[in-house]
Amino acid sequence: MPVEFLGIAATNEGSEVTPRAGASFDKEYTLRLARAHEDHGWDRVLFAYGSGSPDPSPAAAYVAARTEKLQILVAHRPNVSYPTFAAKTFATLDRISDGRLAVHFITGGNDHEQQREGDFLTKDERYARTREAIQIIKRAWTSHEPFDHEGTHYRFNDFVSDTFPVQQPHPQVSFGGSSPAAYAAGGAEADIYCLWGEPLARTAEQIAAVKEAARAAGRTDVPRIQVAFRPIIAPTEELAWEKAHHTLARIRARRADAPPSRRHPLKNPENTGSRRLLEVAAEGERHDRALWTPTAAETGGAGNSTALVGTPETVARALLDYYDLGVDILSARGYDLLDDAIDFGRHVIPLVREEVAKRDASHPAA
Repeated sequence: MPVEFLGIAATNEGSEVTPRAGASFDKEYTLRLARAHEDHGWDRVLFAYGSGSPDPSPAAAYVAARTEKLQILVAHRPNVSYPTFAAKTFATLDRISDGRLAVHFITGGNDHEQQREGDFLTKDERYARTREAIQIIKRAWTSHEPFDHEGTHYRFNDFVSDTFPVQQPHPQVSFGGSSPAAYAAGGAEADIYCLWGEPLARTAEQIAAVKEAARAAGRTDVPRIQVAFRPIIAPTEELAWEKAHHTLARIRARRADAPPSRRHPLKNPENTGSRRLLEVAAEGERHDRALWTPTAAETGGAGNSTALVGTPETVARALLDYYDLGVDILSARGYDLLDDAIDFGRHVIPLVREEVAKRDASHPAA
């Protein structure tokens, strides 16, 4: 099966190791980073969402109008706009990008972060709302006749859009989470199900849970699986591990300088995914071929935070281990965003694609 690579579409150079030097939306840097991905073999980039961050949809439109083939994944929290409005926004963006859009729906795993924009629902209520919002948006993308809706979280009458996406029947829906409520919602509605990088055995368990949820929802297909990592590569194993420990020191220094209100809790995070990463870190620093957990422990399991450390060949083999589990979208984001995107694209992506092509040739689809 084909393999795809997802990078990050940051709007400034700031990261866990580097404070940003200017505005939160730096047009020149945003475009330079996107083009670095497009020029070095990546398939798509994620425009992430944060309560105080630049709006990902216009940022994505800016990049889409200035690139040719790079696909765009736009993160969306259903609490920030009504589903009918969101459907039109994304249909317009799919038009701007000539059919290169996918939408990543974020339920929200941190009450404080959600409440910053007026969302006071419980976590399970948020998952139910996300599922309802996805259903409405899909219908708005595909229905040419007016329709009504009366649900738990949304109610409207006689809506029909005059703006439809290029992609048929609609852009892909991406979803993530590691709780039973997440599996149920994403298993039912997602085209792509996103996981954070855990050891192989635990990842296999999550993939099985997602597939079971899809079957329980009556689907005849299952979501494609995406797994996210923070690769740390160097020409030799020794240099890669030196770089890894230097990166960890930089994370600690950067975190010490961050305002307390912006810090993700190091202990007892609310969301299941972060708790799972901390459990993995507590079990040991190194897992499987190249998985390294101190970067997750140091950030409280904040999002995509487990590393793959080694030479390009080692990291490529580690990614192929996940491919063998059924993962066909590999998300990777370095710590020095621009340089790491270029290095990963030059040195790791070709190795993985070459090996996948060999495997596909030796095991043709029935």
